[in-house]
Amino acid sequence: MSQTIKIGKIATLLAMLSDEEGRLFEEMLDQVSFCQGKVGSMNTQKVISAVETAVKRHQLIEENRYRETHALYHAILEALEGVTRGQLAIGEMMRTVGLRFAVVRGKPYKEAGEGEWLAVAFYGTIGAPVKGLEHEAIGLGINHI
Repeated sequence: MSQTIKIGKIATLLAMLSDEEGRLFEEMLDQVSFCQGKVGSMNTQKVISAVETAVKRHQLIEENRYRETHALYHAILEALEGVTRGQLAIGEMMRTVGLRFAVVRGKPYKEAGEGEWLAVAFYGTIGAPVKGLEHEAIGLGINHI
């Protein structure tokens, strides 16, 4: 079983690149469904909600299918763990984030039975809620649907 596309790599690139830079990868993007967005907050739930809203707005998941919402939620949490270094707390720890995000839905395996997967990537900054005291952070979460 070899991979045909790397949804995590695509999601990470989309989260990190500007819109102009992302246009260089249009051929690769034709193979997947995706959405992008930005969020800044001291509230973890607001970050999760921003991603969920973008995904639903772009119809990347079917809202009435629990397994799709569940897969998205776990991919978001896994990606946030990377950004927050394993401590899923932002405001409670006097931290704030400014993140770009991307969600990619695709079939990363040639074997059809492996189905579709979701990748969520965050790239941006995290740090004390004082301008200039933040540093770069990145997180990636992948889950099967």
